[in-house]
Amino acid sequence: MTMKKNLPLILLLLAAAPALAAPGPTTDTPRPARAPTSGVMRYDTNKDGFVDRAEWDAGQEARFKELDADKDGKLTKEELFAQSRSTSDRALERQDAFFRRMDTDRDGFVSRAEFMAQAGKNFARCDLDKDGRINTAECRQALRRQPVDRAARQDR
Repeated sequence: MTMKKNLPLILLLLAAAPALAAPGPTTDTPRPARAPTSGVMRYDTNKDGFVDRAEWDAGQEARFKELDADKDGKLTKEELFAQSRSTSDRALERQDAFFRRMDTDRDGFVSRAEFMAQAGKNFARCDLDKDGRINTAECRQALRRQPVDRAARQDR
């Protein structure tokens, strides 16, 4: 799998959970405690320490509604990245590539269905043990995993 294939997951998780992008704690610098309502854990509505698929989907539905500024049921690239403060050429190229990947029907918008399909892929990627629930540690671990080189696998 190439970095390009991981980009949608990385961008969405970074947008939804900036804490996941932070490096792990070092032995001499303790990490400040995070509120349990930050990152992916903000979707843990029953406060059991995990986000199950229903909680994730409900949270992503709410996120879509929040991003859809004009309430037309679809997201423009500007709406999707309105909260982004990145202005570097590289960041803008990544946003453009991510938007094109999400816009599977190539109509210039990300529909609710397209947004939720990507959210489902992101949940599946984070659910390393495939138990139907995720937490910050599991998502952090998923982001650190090295992608599998499919070409190398096919040569075997």
